[in-house]
Amino acid sequence: MATGRTHRPATRSRGIPEATVARLPLYLRALTGLSERSVPTVSSEELAAAAGVNSAKLRKDFSYLGSYGTRGVGYDVEYLVYQISRELGLTQDWPIVMVGIGNLGAALANYGGFASRGFRVAALIDADPAMTGKSVAGMSVQHADDLEKIIDDNGVSIGVIATPAGAAQQVCDRLVAAGVTSILNFAPTVLTVPDGVDVRKVDLSIELQILAFHEQRKAGEGQDDAMEEAGTETPAATAAKPARKGPDGDVPAVMPA
Repeated sequence: MATGRTHRPATRSRGIPEATVARLPLYLRALTGLSERSVPTVSSEELAAAAGVNSAKLRKDFSYLGSYGTRGVGYDVEYLVYQISRELGLTQDWPIVMVGIGNLGAALANYGGFASRGFRVAALIDADPAMTGKSVAGMSVQHADDLEKIIDDNGVSIGVIATPAGAAQQVCDRLVAAGVTSILNFAPTVLTVPDGVDVRKVDLSIELQILAFHEQRKAGEGQDDAMEEAGTETPAATAAKPARKGPDGDVPAVMPA
């Protein structure tokens, strides 16, 4: 079976835009759901809705794969699953190492979806000697001193970092020096890597802060609606009122503090 070291995805050489690459997993997830329900074909509108994009964007994305569907029939679900899986490099085995087996690392190790999506967790690694030999997700945790040997023995090119922020850069440097060229970073810090190394960052706190922003906006809009129903001027309306004339010229509707 091929390993991650012997093959690289074809997306860059074929000129597929990064935005399209980012949407391919969304299409694959929707298509996999259809396949599991034995749905043979799907229209661009139905698949776009399931993936959360508009149908014009989906058709444009699929054109980069050379897949245009059949008028009046739609797309063949199984063939699209194969096309996208092949383009993402998921038709082969990708061994990965996970470094940092604390609460988050252990939760990730127990995630059951890696194998079905083309990823094999080759090793769980932690710097704490007390963790060495412990069983997590059916695997024995190995010590960080053996990181380079583990990577070499398993032909690993993808690493997952789930360490505390202070240790992440050092771990990253060791991964890169050992030959890892793609890193998924769960540590709350920005990693510095050389050219040719890809890093994807997953920061749950940032995602929550973005949601908090939208919640605040929605709460503000609700307050404005309530004030309008009560006949009270909203802050936005007050600020938008034209200036009135005073003895010394225009007076702003809202005086500065």
